[in-house]
Amino acid sequence: MRISWLGHACFAVEHEGYRVVIDPFCDVPGCRDVSAEAEEVLCSHGHFDHAYTKGVTLHLGKESPFTVETVDTFHDEKGGALRGRNTVHILRAGGKTLVHLGDLGHPLSAGQAEKLRCCDVLLIPVGGVYTVDGAAAASVVRALQPRTAIPMHYRGDGFGFDNIGTLDDFLCHFAADEVHFANGSTVAVDEALPCGVVVPAFPV
Repeated sequence: MRISWLGHACFAVEHEGYRVVIDPFCDVPGCRDVSAEAEEVLCSHGHFDHAYTKGVTLHLGKESPFTVETVDTFHDEKGGALRGRNTVHILRAGGKTLVHLGDLGHPLSAGQAEKLRCCDVLLIPVGGVYTVDGAAAASVVRALQPRTAIPMHYRGDGFGFDNIGTLDDFLCHFAADEVHFANGSTVAVDEALPCGVVVPAFPV
């Protein structure tokens, strides 16, 4: 399994020549609108920065090596009253499990956490305002205990919404030896992938 960060909360997940794009976006400051090819597209919710399906050209007919499960959550701490529902996606292929939390906006219940615990890769929003913030995201990582956590949906140098938090607001909750910066925007989910937090490079 390989994971490519396409910016914001969007990732392409590939295994055996089959590609799934999760949460394609448009109109995110400093990021090019998603323009990708895939066999499948998944969206955590219907907002423009997570459901720009027009940006994904689909190639249908190939059998998927992935199994996909979902967990229903909310986009806010008020049971969805502010921003609606949010779908967490769990993808499994090749003996690996990936969890994409979408725009999770609240602490997970015990039942939700049980379904997501101990995955290989956790894709987690960290910017706050529309999602959990850096401190809450770090608590989610500690609770779920993934092998590797990859942050998303934050403000960086020249990209991201200007009212959300930075990557440092999340990373400050981890020891220096728990944080690893990838050389590119794509990482392989194999034994060489570091444990702890892995930060892909911003896609260019």
